[in-house]
Amino acid sequence: MPDTAEKFLPGKFSRSGFIAFGLTTGVCLFLGEMLAAVAAAAAAGLCLAGTNLRQDRQSRPWPQLRAFFLIALTLTLIAALWLGPWSLSHWLYALPLVFFAMLPTYLAATTTALLLFLVLAGTQWAVTLPDRHQMMTALVLTTLLSAILVFMREYKSRQLAPLRRTDELTQAASREYLSADLHKEIQRSEREGTHMSVMMIGLDTHLSDTDPDEDIRAILPRIGRYLHSQLRDFDTYYRVADLQFLVILPGANTAEAARTAEQIRQGLSTLLDAHGLKLTVSTGVTGLNIGDDADSLQQSVANALRRAQQQGGNRTQTYSNPVPTDADVAAAKPGQEASQ
Repeated sequence: MPDTAEKFLPGKFSRSGFIAFGLTTGVCLFLGEMLAAVAAAAAAGLCLAGTNLRQDRQSRPWPQLRAFFLIALTLTLIAALWLGPWSLSHWLYALPLVFFAMLPTYLAATTTALLLFLVLAGTQWAVTLPDRHQMMTALVLTTLLSAILVFMREYKSRQLAPLRRTDELTQAASREYLSADLHKEIQRSEREGTHMSVMMIGLDTHLSDTDPDEDIRAILPRIGRYLHSQLRDFDTYYRVADLQFLVILPGANTAEAARTAEQIRQGLSTLLDAHGLKLTVSTGVTGLNIGDDADSLQQSVANALRRAQQQGGNRTQTYSNPVPTDADVAAAKPGQEASQ
């Protein structure tokens, strides 16, 4: 329920804010308040380009639009100190919270400090206003309140991070639980005498420098949903690196896991191509052998994936032998059998 509220409420506020600022822009234009209209339009643009209306707000051109609207809003509010209307300067009270919501913490803190300096310089030396002292006091107090709220948010995130079972972006299980879960599956496999395999999936980003990082990160939620739809109910997958996933396959031997990995690899390649990303996918597979533990299995499957990527990517590699792809078969010479 808290996760649902965190996703639902900001989305509703974004839509309501966009409508309210849009209406404010129209009213200000009707009244001839051009600077106020620009500020309201920039605020409406920030709501529209926010990350809560749609899941692809991290891809182009949304980050650039957010930066443009944020800069436009800041410059407009600072200009209102010189040009008026004076009432528009009270919007500055909310600007620190906007900075911390839209920017990384260190950049938001630097920008807020620069804003305070510009407003202080404007109200004390460039603009003569009767209530400038009250305005500065209120701005400093609201900035301190914003800093307290941000500190509480960061403290909450750090306290709850070890308790999160899934990655928020891909809905994969957290890496912190991987070793413990893998150890339990190994014990179960040895106790019941069943097979178990591990698969690692990785995007071959080293083979393509044309796709920006934000485009790749925007596709990660869809990759997570695809893995969830293709795996069995008792399979578990983990996000072990920024662009890598590890899957535990109970009851599957190495050959079965390799076939599953190749199907998933081809499906992910189709998904990436459908979204205009010229990226390939590689997978590594290893089975449980006598003497293996959680660490050795992770190391073996990571070596298999690394070997697949070193051989050009776009392939499935078991810890011992690769599984040939269609491209490998087509490239093989006549009469020469592909390795199994």
